[in-house]
Amino acid sequence: MNNKSKVEEMHDAISQEKEVDTTEQNQVNDQVEQSEEELLRADVVKEKDKFLRLFAEFENYKKRTSKERMDLFKTAGQEVIVSLLPVLDDFSRALKEIAKSEDKEMFKGVELISGKFRETLNSKGLEELEVKVGDTFDADIHEAITQIPAPSKKMKGKVIDVIEKGFKLGDRIIRHPKVVVGN
Repeated sequence: MNNKSKVEEMHDAISQEKEVDTTEQNQVNDQVEQSEEELLRADVVKEKDKFLRLFAEFENYKKRTSKERMDLFKTAGQEVIVSLLPVLDDFSRALKEIAKSEDKEMFKGVELISGKFRETLNSKGLEELEVKVGDTFDADIHEAITQIPAPSKKMKGKVIDVIEKGFKLGDRIIRHPKVVVGN
């Protein structure tokens, strides 16, 4: 029986060793599976972060290009309107001179054309800056052509004469009124 018990003991020892090896192998396999799963989760998180950043960058790009496009349209319109301002000035001068003549029909015709031209520019957002003699000079709004001695003390720093009208397009001044200031 001694022989059998030694064989059985050896057999038991080998079985226990196999169980330990199997348990250790299972633990190693579990760890490998967990680490693979963790790696995959980390990869998913990285990819999700990349996607969100790319999406945000694309949204910013869309907003930026849309704003640039709107600015381009405003600028293009502004250039055309600024180039037409001298024509508007010529109409004003022409109306003053024709008013002196006795040809009332010509005055009415030029006045109608001038009115339509003004209405068209106003419909595109052009506004005349109202500047009157006696207004306080503001360097942000007015462009001083020259300074002359003020006719009275209360006219110092005030607009004495308006040489050229000013205009704004929307909120932006596209031509500052040219004025003479009293000093």
